[in-house]
Amino acid sequence: MKLTESYVPHVIAWNLTRRCDLACAHCYISAGAWHSGADELPTARCLEIVDQILEVNSSPMLILSGGEPLLRTDLETIAAHAHAGGATVVVGTNGLGLTDERITSLKTAGVSGVAVSVDSLDPHYHDRFRHGAGALADTLAAVERLRTSRLDFIVQTSVTAGNRDEIVRIGEWAEAAGAVSFNVYFLVQTGRGDRMKGLSPAENDAVLLDLLELEVRFRGRMMVRAKCQPQIMRHAHEAKIESSLLDYATRCPCGVQYCRITPEGKVTPCPYMPAVAGDLNEATFGEVWETSTVFRLLREGELGGKCGRCEYREVCGGCRARAYARDGDFLDADLSCSYEPAGTAELVQAGAVTYGAAGGTESPIEGGGLVWTPEAEQRIRRIPSFVRPVVARRIESYARRHGEADITVELIDRIREEMPVDFSRRAPFFVRDRK
Repeated sequence: MKLTESYVPHVIAWNLTRRCDLACAHCYISAGAWHSGADELPTARCLEIVDQILEVNSSPMLILSGGEPLLRTDLETIAAHAHAGGATVVVGTNGLGLTDERITSLKTAGVSGVAVSVDSLDPHYHDRFRHGAGALADTLAAVERLRTSRLDFIVQTSVTAGNRDEIVRIGEWAEAAGAVSFNVYFLVQTGRGDRMKGLSPAENDAVLLDLLELEVRFRGRMMVRAKCQPQIMRHAHEAKIESSLLDYATRCPCGVQYCRITPEGKVTPCPYMPAVAGDLNEATFGEVWETSTVFRLLREGELGGKCGRCEYREVCGGCRARAYARDGDFLDADLSCSYEPAGTAELVQAGAVTYGAAGGTESPIEGGGLVWTPEAEQRIRRIPSFVRPVVARRIESYARRHGEADITVELIDRIREEMPVDFSRRAPFFVRDRK
């Protein structure tokens, strides 16, 4: 099935189970030990859905999550099938089950990285927030095992009033521990999170400014990202910093380049928006992605309220899941934002790079003129489609600076060797030869 380049699912989050050995206060899927696996999609059906995804995008990022995905004994079977088909597979986990044996098993299955949650370096806060005694100690031990085994890992933190002042410290710890990325999640009041209160708009701004400082400080060593708070894009534009945040021609990607699959096979725009776009028990993934009314509205609908009249609507647009959680209208304003648009300012333009662009025989970057050899083009197409354009842009910029007319595998390897030694070896964030 051939879809327009603008609407390709580059990242799919898949909640494989609602079962979990913790019961975190903010869990959007209300996971816990009381759930059973009776309603989960069986292994054979999961493999069929993987194939359907790969028909739509041959190189997606597939995030296998839960609940706690390590509780599924077929996790490696699903991961290996997706990896063999061309997907980059990562696993989102609380880390409690990441023994040396399980890490080896995940690597053997082709898993490229693991995301672990650390909400505080204070065990009292983290364990209480996650509802599990000793949870922080177990997760930190798992991080050390990941580092020793050289399996890439991301640190994920949910920011609240209780840990807001610790965010910079957690980011510094994550970088020192060897994380590929530090992702900070801002509360969307859904699932068990509907009982919680998020930060005020002014507090959100303060955290975003802290994250931008970390992004500049750790550039080339660890990525820093805000999740469910696209307002970081406005701050990046206002600060006029050099950042890959500004490269992409996109805003909130849910339903546009991103979606979620529930344990039962429902498709929603993102994990934090339970609006059902389709059911994989009744239609193929490609049919849902291409024909869903929910997705069409997210792609083509006009934003309401202050988001609709904001000059940053093309680079930010607000969190659609938060708008949905507030009043059931995912096109309404995101009121977690402090900015009040005048409605008269010039529209801020999005970045020049489109998700999924990949170089090619004729360079699409900066007016063309560079030629990719077939071997180099094959190499870059092995990395996830959502990061491919930024990598291509950086490779071509390097080639121009050094007077190279052709992009070859040898040039790509040379660029990688000149990157900081630890970061250059990390996948999926740079090109390396995937056998």
